[in-house]
Amino acid sequence: MVVYKKIVYIIVFCLCSLTLSGCGDKTENQSSPPSDEQADLNNRTDEGKDSIHAVTFEQKLDGYKPHKNNYNFYFTYKVVHPWWDAVALGMEDAAEQYESMGITINYEYLAPNKASAEDQIKRLTQASTRGFDVLGVDVADVKKVTPVINNLIKEKQKVMTFSSSDAAKEDGCHRIAYVGNTHNYKDGVDITEALCKKLGQKGKVAVLVGTKGAPCHEDRALGAKDVIAKYPDMEIAEIVYDEDDVEKAYKLTREILAKHQELAGIICCNMSNPVGAARAVTEAGRQNQTIIVGMDHDQEALRYLRDGVIYALGVQDCYSIGFDTLQVAVKIADGHLPGEIYPEKTEEMTTIIYQDGAAAMLQTLYGELD
Repeated sequence: MVVYKKIVYIIVFCLCSLTLSGCGDKTENQSSPPSDEQADLNNRTDEGKDSIHAVTFEQKLDGYKPHKNNYNFYFTYKVVHPWWDAVALGMEDAAEQYESMGITINYEYLAPNKASAEDQIKRLTQASTRGFDVLGVDVADVKKVTPVINNLIKEKQKVMTFSSSDAAKEDGCHRIAYVGNTHNYKDGVDITEALCKKLGQKGKVAVLVGTKGAPCHEDRALGAKDVIAKYPDMEIAEIVYDEDDVEKAYKLTREILAKHQELAGIICCNMSNPVGAARAVTEAGRQNQTIIVGMDHDQEALRYLRDGVIYALGVQDCYSIGFDTLQVAVKIADGHLPGEIYPEKTEEMTTIIYQDGAAAMLQTLYGELD
């Protein structure tokens, strides 16, 4: 039994992949950018092209022959959110391809409504008593969850990490393998460098992080801080945690804008806070004064990107994360170790999308046409 919440996003996502014949066949966005952005766009040549390939829809199983006809997996992640619904779509497609081979993949895919390491620990502990072939976790807090993973490994449980947050070997974690974003720090660096270039390496910025202790959010924030520290004429005015919640990000941004009238930019480290930040900046009428960069493919965020309120978004290939997670879980269940037929870390890509790629992303992900 597959257990997860499918929202409208997933339905549109599915229809899009069927009706548009895959991402690779999309054409570039042909709409003309605003004239005041033309000089900046002329300095970039690949963003519209890259947006077409940022998300892959047509993955195929890699040819590995599973040892069994039936598998049972348990996956838990940080919080119920559209980002993880996209991961679930990749899992579902992989399961359907295994089914066409006569192999049944049963999996549960569940998370709390609010990110909580304690909730995650409880879920993993309970799942460990139910005889799953593999337990998968998108780590909510490395320090708190790593000891639990290590204890489960000692108890002969097969535990992997996936999605956006790993508890790595370097962290003292004994998890078997990881599938997902292996470069969150670099993502933070990349979106911040884009902002700094736009600002001419001058100005005061704010950082909206997300969930305290979540590796992906913290690593992106660290990348942002390290970049800002390079430039003498830039400084960080505020660093705040919005718990990956749009409304909280909106309220925090309103407060920051009120305190810092000269704020030149906002760096957003998860999928929710670009939306909250853009709402607040637009409401304040400061969209031409305060430049926003952030992460991922929220539909509202992509609209703000298209309209020039958000300057750049780092879009992760969530579909491939889900698809590859299921493939690696099958191999782990069959007793294979990393380095035999799969790597310890399966890296999925992030693509920086600018205004000239936003329309193509909206069409690809949501079937939305200008």
